Amino acid sequence: MQGFGREVILGVGGGIAAYKSCDLLRRLRDHGYAVTVVPTPSSLNFVGAATWEALSGRKVTTQVWESVEEVRHVSLAKESSFIIIAPATADLIARIAAGRADDLLTNVVLASDSPILIVPAMHPEMWKDPATMANVQTLRSRGYHVMDPDVGALTSGDVGQGRFPETSRILQEFASITGSHADLLGKKVLVTAGGTREAIDPVRFIGNQSSGKQGYAVARAALQRGAQVTLIAANTNLPDIEGVRTIKVESATQMLQVLESEFSQSDLLVMSAAVADARPLQIADSKIKKSDYRNIALVENPDLLRTIASTKKNQIIVGFAAETSEDLDLAREKMDAKGADILYLNDISAGDIFNSETTHGFILAKGKEPSKVSQTTKDTLAHQLLDEALLQLG
Repeated sequence: MQGFGREVILGVGGGIAAYKSCDLLRRLRDHGYAVTVVPTPSSLNFVGAATWEALSGRKVTTQVWESVEEVRHVSLAKESSFIIIAPATADLIARIAAGRADDLLTNVVLASDSPILIVPAMHPEMWKDPATMANVQTLRSRGYHVMDPDVGALTSGDVGQGRFPETSRILQEFASITGSHADLLGKKVLVTAGGTREAIDPVRFIGNQSSGKQGYAVARAALQRGAQVTLIAANTNLPDIEGVRTIKVESATQMLQVLESEFSQSDLLVMSAAVADARPLQIADSKIKKSDYRNIALVENPDLLRTIASTKKNQIIVGFAAETSEDLDLAREKMDAKGADILYLNDISAGDIFNSETTHGFILAKGKEPSKVSQTTKDTLAHQLLDEALLQLG
């Protein structure tokens, strides 16, 4: 799933098989994709806009004259990572092959440079018609992915090739094109992200430079791979991830409380948050005046990773160590002492990790030699960590 986004457009043509795309939409969302449905006007005779909005959680429009201020055909095309058109009628295939742009869906197709999967469904004679065959060949020659329809009983009572494929087959085709996989389907993944803040007074706090980008990348990756994801976010400015349950916290104590509540229900915990080692012994009720600001008495925070790891049963825990060196022996000792199964060590001495889009370091796992991670995106590292966690989950 590396390098592939979560935004999918589901185009729906005006055939009776439109109702079967409801299940396709549900399954795509189960696999962590955010889906915008773009039905053709005629398809609404079979499945109404209200159904698509309820199932997708998103607004549905069919014409370029709706929500004109959004320039919707352009914005949808730019934001999407993939387009699935299911079902695609003979008429819709012909219009796309001809480059027509007479409704919102065909406008989006012309404006998009994303991969497009077309799933035909029609009467066997229509599928075999030379015009349809020529249109399909035209689309395939242009790089469209056009499935062959299934053979079976149709609405007319006839039997032949033209039946809408099973959802599982469409998803397999989708996965083969995108390189996606749902190897975390049925798993619950808990992720911490960001940096905790420990209040000194109502204005000041002890904090760190963590942006939360790595934790959010892990949450996105786990969602893409089919997991049910809960994200504990500490003081981040990142937008919520659709499909991820997000719990906002500020301090280490608050984060620990949520961890203690959520961990027992999880299969995998990824502790990417930067947690303050200490907090003020006392928090002032009002702003401390500069003249009184002499020293701060500190008390040690609990070690969240060690505390949670002591309660684990069959869960796998991924820890993070941000150090100013690449001391692998020290990292191994830390991983063992804290009870982590996997540890990502990154050297922050060059100042290129916090709030960056990229990372580099080492992945340590029990019973294995450290694996070096050369400069890469945080999204890619997220998948590498999940790959290792899956091996240990078995």
